Amino acid sequence: MSPAYPSAVELANAVEAFLRDEVMPALDGRLRFHALVAANVMAILGRELALGPEHAAAHAARLEALGVGDDAELAAAIRSGAMDDRLAELLSALRASVEAGLRVANPKHLR
Repeated sequence: MSPAYPSAVELANAVEAFLRDEVMPALDGRLRFHALVAANVMAILGRELALGPEHAAAHAARLEALGVGDDAELAAAIRSGAMDDRLAELLSALRASVEAGLRVANPKHLR
């Protein structure tokens, strides 16, 4: 049975819609811009809440497949040349991580 109250994603989406549909049309100039920024923040928050756990798990799996435990260890391996013989695999993993980040931050940039 689903809860009787809205999820965090639904709440973020509702605030975003309110800002875009009700607040922004009533404003102009600086306040309109700030409302747009707030709406964009709510959109990012909603996507992070919806996609974040899946993206984190996929990123961890990519790091594990590369034989590193975290991003800092991966950066050190790249700097040391330890990944030089695995460039195709490394680029695939990095591309997937960047795409996942864009899906949250601004999916329009994926086009």
